[in-house]
Amino acid sequence: MRSDLRMQTGPTDLFDLRPRRVHEAEGRGRRAFALFQAERHPGPLVWILPAYVPELPMLRGLPRGVGERLHLFRPVGETDLLWCIEEALRAAPVSLVIAEPEKPMSLTAGRRLQLAAEAGRTTGLMLIREGAGSNATETRWKCEPVASTAADSTLHQWDLNKNKKGTSGSWVLNWNGASAAVHMVSEARQRHEPAGTAR
Repeated sequence: MRSDLRMQTGPTDLFDLRPRRVHEAEGRGRRAFALFQAERHPGPLVWILPAYVPELPMLRGLPRGVGERLHLFRPVGETDLLWCIEEALRAAPVSLVIAEPEKPMSLTAGRRLQLAAEAGRTTGLMLIREGAGSNATETRWKCEPVASTAADSTLHQWDLNKNKKGTSGSWVLNWNGASAAVHMVSEARQRHEPAGTAR
């Protein structure tokens, strides 16, 4: 038996990314995680990906309100891409910078991005290939889709594998892309309601 618990948004939310820091997401579900974060960050959004990447965010297919705030940049080459990320992080009005670097970032590059996020008071989310993370990152998430027997269910498994300021963990959740809230999915046979009284 599975029981869904509504995950409330707020200062104690497990999935809030620490502001003024750069975070990473890897795995096949990393773009879904990025869209989830984009919906939760008010204000202008920047998405930076290499010019050669054929898959682009389809503005009308994004969660409500995200497409109108999204600015897409497609620099040519890794040097320009890193420069673009750093400048976007320094831009104070920007709420969230999502970027897809081609190569693993050096510790120096990672630290530069952290300093830029602090200066711009913004949050960065790097969508990386597995094993391509930077030691300077605040958190690293592994995001994978999960098969479900329900036709209308969109399950995700988000594992927090690195966290400089707290604990790690693993969660299976249902997020349909239509709101900033998710439903936590309990482990099999785990109860979240009182047992019935004996007769």
